[in-house]
Amino acid sequence: MAILHVLTFPNPVLRETCVEAVPGTDEIRKLADDMLETMYIAPGIGLAAPQVGVSVRMIVVNIMGASDDSDPHILLNPEILQADEEITAFEEGCLSLPELKVHIERPRMVKVRFQDLGGAHREMLAEDLLAIAIQHEMDHLEGRLILDYATSIRKDQYRRKVKKLLAERSI
Repeated sequence: MAILHVLTFPNPVLRETCVEAVPGTDEIRKLADDMLETMYIAPGIGLAAPQVGVSVRMIVVNIMGASDDSDPHILLNPEILQADEEITAFEEGCLSLPELKVHIERPRMVKVRFQDLGGAHREMLAEDLLAIAIQHEMDHLEGRLILDYATSIRKDQYRRKVKKLLAERSI
């Protein structure tokens, strides 16, 4: 396994709409292993392929983080079939947007269809933090970031902060 570089805003790959993942290949299995290792080291509870520079529809999620790496969720080509009408709010962070937290409202429960690494079609019901994490990572597959949910003032502040950091690094 390898630790992958997590892309940060404003890298343009983070804004791409991802293509379908091809299950059953050695490459996709290795990518899943590497993404899990990267997520645990970061540390985080979810990671989407575009965050490591691969624009395919794959996410990994483990809301227990590295404390229990025995049962991670690896979802290829996920789609939400059903979303609960009950909404929950959570302050979300993102490995690709360091130092940014955004209060986001999302459905508390979602039913998701996906393919596993071997290509079998599966469905799962996710609720609470798992549902939030899956929706967050699925946003990445469409080029959406938590920054998109922020107020315009917070967006401007964060963009200025990133611009300043990038300018300081190039000196």
